[in-house]
Amino acid sequence: MLSPPIIGLIVFAVILAGGLVGWETRRRLPAHHLTDETKNFISVSTAVIATLSALVLGLLISNANSSFNALGGDVTTLSAQIIRLDQILRRYGPDTQPARELLRRYAEQKDADLFPEDPADFRIGDPSTYALFQDFEDALLALKPGNARDRWWMGQALALAGKIGDARWLLAQRLGQGTPRTFLVLVVFWLTLLFASFGLFAPPNLTSAVTLALCALAVAGALGMILELEQGFGGLVHVSSRPMRQAVEALQAD
Repeated sequence: MLSPPIIGLIVFAVILAGGLVGWETRRRLPAHHLTDETKNFISVSTAVIATLSALVLGLLISNANSSFNALGGDVTTLSAQIIRLDQILRRYGPDTQPARELLRRYAEQKDADLFPEDPADFRIGDPSTYALFQDFEDALLALKPGNARDRWWMGQALALAGKIGDARWLLAQRLGQGTPRTFLVLVVFWLTLLFASFGLFAPPNLTSAVTLALCALAVAGALGMILELEQGFGGLVHVSSRPMRQAVEALQAD
């Protein structure tokens, strides 16, 4: 699948091509096709498309930002649950040391999966990481609480472990809820029509060409940013790694 920057460049090329086609069409049309009446009619017609495109782009940006914030919230929640679970196990007693060691290794591996040195290598559902967490769960279940206090702590620990296990699937599900590519193609088609109308009546000079190119770049950049926000991990714009790094540091400090 193409990355958001590549898609943004393709969108830029397509939209700019639409403007250039309109510019070239102006040179070939007879003069009576370029009257003020024709210009006013095309301007009114494309105003509908411009309004619709602006509304859709605003909605897409809002949805992408909400998705990005939700992913960041999931990572923050996961890191807080890991820290809390480690604190509970420490309160339980020294018998939990093997389980705490597995939890520390899981936190380190999860951090490496979500925020690798090369962002493109991120992994949401690495089987080895999940297998390590299952080993941790088995280590918890092997503990035998001897009194009411230990049973209460164990209940809290198992509840948190279940939530941490759910986070793997939650993150994977959120990443699959991006903008449908068919809908994106439709939006690009609208924008191409708009830029074709701009080029049709633009004066043939360098200032117009530069303005058309910059406007196309701005619109393509907005679409690329939407896709970056929806991706959440592995791109130029990604969820902050600080919460997970703090969780790893907290477990390593103990």
